[in-house]
Amino acid sequence: MSSLRRWPISSIIILGILVFMGVFAPIIAPYGASDMVLENRHVPPVFFGGSWDHILGTDPLGRDILSRLIYGARISLFVSAVALISGGVIGTVIGLVSGYAGGTTDEVLMRIVDIKYSLPLILIALALALILGPSLELLLGLLAFLIWGGFARQVRGEVLLLKELDYVAMAKVSGASTFRILYRHIFPGVLNTVVVVATLQVGSVILAEASLSFLGAGVPPPTPTWGAMVSAGRLYLDIAWWDALIPGVAILLTVLAFTLLGDWLRDRVDPRLRQI
Repeated sequence: MSSLRRWPISSIIILGILVFMGVFAPIIAPYGASDMVLENRHVPPVFFGGSWDHILGTDPLGRDILSRLIYGARISLFVSAVALISGGVIGTVIGLVSGYAGGTTDEVLMRIVDIKYSLPLILIALALALILGPSLELLLGLLAFLIWGGFARQVRGEVLLLKELDYVAMAKVSGASTFRILYRHIFPGVLNTVVVVATLQVGSVILAEASLSFLGAGVPPPTPTWGAMVSAGRLYLDIAWWDALIPGVAILLTVLAFTLLGDWLRDRVDPRLRQI
């Protein structure tokens, strides 16, 4: 393996910057997220002849792109954390129950997962946004719905292996309840899998949030999100390409960083991959 895969330094640096931006946004952002100066519309980035007052330029309303990028990182972190926790808990519980119970219960739960994957999330999101109006709560619910199936399938697969091991059989013989067996003996064995799946899903969550915001089904304005910035900037690609390109690059780097980190974690915690 390459040194990058063994030590994902680039991913750690990018994610460290992202967390720093999200936590300290009000301190480090040079302007407010919604501060508008119409006279400063479409100022180019400083490295393309712009002003040091707006290092990454300004958008069609004269808002500082760097500041909105920093505040957008806070939204991405919050949305990702809430969606992963809620979707991860739901998927892990379903995977534990499905894998351990087996039989009809397993069949029914896995068919529900299959149905979930067959549903067009984008169309559902647009329909709900049209009916209920775009909101942060709707976005979080949609993202949790998007990812819980991945947790359920991965955890179920691990449980099918773990429940056949001797220590689980001994727990059954000793009279331990189903809840105790799942909580004390099986769940610790799938925890590594849950962490790896969560890390790999972060990129999908951020990309989905950006896509939904791009389509108008995400967090409503004026709250800055990277997807909404790309959506607004696409209308001015001929005269102000940086409006869409800069947040697009931020999305690309963040998704790539989480994906590389997830691959690295998977290789570290899976003994079968460590032997390759």
